[in-house]
Amino acid sequence: MTAPPRDRDGDREQDPSAALAEPVLRVGRAWTASLSLANGAIWVGWFGPLQILLASQAKDFAPGTGMSKETMLAWVTGIGAAVSLVANPLFGALSDRTTSRRGRRTPWIVAGAAGGALSLLLLAGAGGLWTMTLGWCLVQLTLNAAFAAVTAAVPDQVPRLQRGAVGGWLGAAQILGVVGGTGLATVAGGIGAGYVACAVFTLAGVLPYVLGHPDVRLGPADRPAWSWRSFLAGFWLSPRRYPDLGWAWLTRFLINLSNALVLLYLLYYLRDRLHHHDPEQGVLVLTAVNGLTLLATVVVGGVWSDRVGRRKPFVIWSGVLMAVATGALAGWQTWPGAVVAAAVLGIGFGVFTSVDFALMTDVLPAALDRGKDLGVINVANALPQVAAPALAAPIVTYLGGYRVLYGVAAVIGLAGAVLVRRIRGVE
Repeated sequence: MTAPPRDRDGDREQDPSAALAEPVLRVGRAWTASLSLANGAIWVGWFGPLQILLASQAKDFAPGTGMSKETMLAWVTGIGAAVSLVANPLFGALSDRTTSRRGRRTPWIVAGAAGGALSLLLLAGAGGLWTMTLGWCLVQLTLNAAFAAVTAAVPDQVPRLQRGAVGGWLGAAQILGVVGGTGLATVAGGIGAGYVACAVFTLAGVLPYVLGHPDVRLGPADRPAWSWRSFLAGFWLSPRRYPDLGWAWLTRFLINLSNALVLLYLLYYLRDRLHHHDPEQGVLVLTAVNGLTLLATVVVGGVWSDRVGRRKPFVIWSGVLMAVATGALAGWQTWPGAVVAAAVLGIGFGVFTSVDFALMTDVLPAALDRGKDLGVINVANALPQVAAPALAAPIVTYLGGYRVLYGVAAVIGLAGAVLVRRIRGVE
């Protein structure tokens, strides 16, 4: 089955038979740019809170609760990440079966971004632990609906040998979203204003894609008959039946867990360990340094991988480089050391982000379940957010502090890089 032709703007024509086709024609720059902007907007909605706003609220709400600010932040982010574990594959599976005239993915991008903006506004008015937790869970639920649809649009419409480049641009947008969310949260003028700024950007950022680029529609005849048993059973992807997918999932999980351990207490690390004079500003500086070096490699790494037709060497060596940088945070606990580590982490994570995304799309089992399968893979992004607080809080509090925390993170990341070699079906 071949992909249908594209119009003069580079968008796939509205053919209900196209949804299950393997794309063969390259997407245009406008399509890539607008999808990347939508992706970046979603990450603004996540990382403005994660980097600055939730930590600041935990600091305000913790007194009198019997919890430290670190423990409160760990509980809130951990519960929210647990919600995302379910939301991403669920909404990916629902979008796979959507036969809207607007396509499979667009309705979920719109609904998820709008719901995310409203949830951020709820967080802006949070008055304590419970409303803070509820608001963050709703942010995770809704933005994961949008994110699942955005990522599934790539294997829907991008040919295999362009996915490294497109993955690179999505990765660039991701880090710009992290930097932008951190910047909005820092300069907006308070916690409430920070949430409002992130909400507005999240909603506005998806509009160029959903208004300017028609999605691929699924014909009603191609949608499988509904069955709760088959729907729920579809979320289990047997590692025995799909070993490459299993190993790819595990490597992504380990490297993302290492990265989550680095980021979780970064604000507290600067304040309590390095005694930085302005830790909030320090987080913004480190995020910007990391973003600059990531931007220097994320697109280049993806394009290079497309041209040579190989994925694994790029993922392996980028993971090793990230492990080295994380180890430096354990052994060189100074502000210059943190800046150098942030720069090196950006170089490694840039290559990893683009090439690993392309690798994941290469091992998807079936076109009908792209959204669901990518949602299951994206659990490897969300599950570390649950595991990281459970590991980090006792390490920082009882088992040696930040030196041990970053040493453990380096070992975990190195294990993820080495295990990429077990993937057999991708060059």
